[in-house]
Amino acid sequence: MIAEFGRIDVLVNNAGMSPLYPSFVDVSEELFDKVMHVNLKGAWRLSVLAGEHQRARGAGVILNITSAAAVQPSARELPYAVAKAGLNTLTVGLAHALGPEVRVNAIMPGVFESDITDGWSEEQLAELSDSGLPLGRIGRQEEIVAAALHLTSDAASYTTGAILKIDGGLTWAPA
Repeated sequence: MIAEFGRIDVLVNNAGMSPLYPSFVDVSEELFDKVMHVNLKGAWRLSVLAGEHQRARGAGVILNITSAAAVQPSARELPYAVAKAGLNTLTVGLAHALGPEVRVNAIMPGVFESDITDGWSEEQLAELSDSGLPLGRIGRQEEIVAAALHLTSDAASYTTGAILKIDGGLTWAPA
């Protein structure tokens, strides 16, 4: 990318995977490692490389997409939650390591419309809505875009190390 465009202004780490598993015992070392690699290790490596480039140029932004599971994990997504909690920690640590030239923030979404939720039944969606979610529905993709644009723009020039919850009130714990 640097060879083609000459610089990296913004890096968005938005990779994620959370495969289903029947029980904790069935989470193999290979599955655990794959979840860590996709959700945390890739973001680490890209952030370090892009962040050093941005710091050397004197400006840049890194935006990590974590998950509400990082602060409110469920039994069905524990390896994913562990990785996303690590991404929250990485966000804060890199904000200190790369500042003041590079700002590093995160968005911590709850459940949003996606190719995954497209496959959910009406009963699954109703169960989520009845589970105490204050807004009673899952998020729409456009509801996260404004936050991403803000955090990657000059309007957020005094924001770094922040983890913004956008979860319809799903989580109780602060980011």
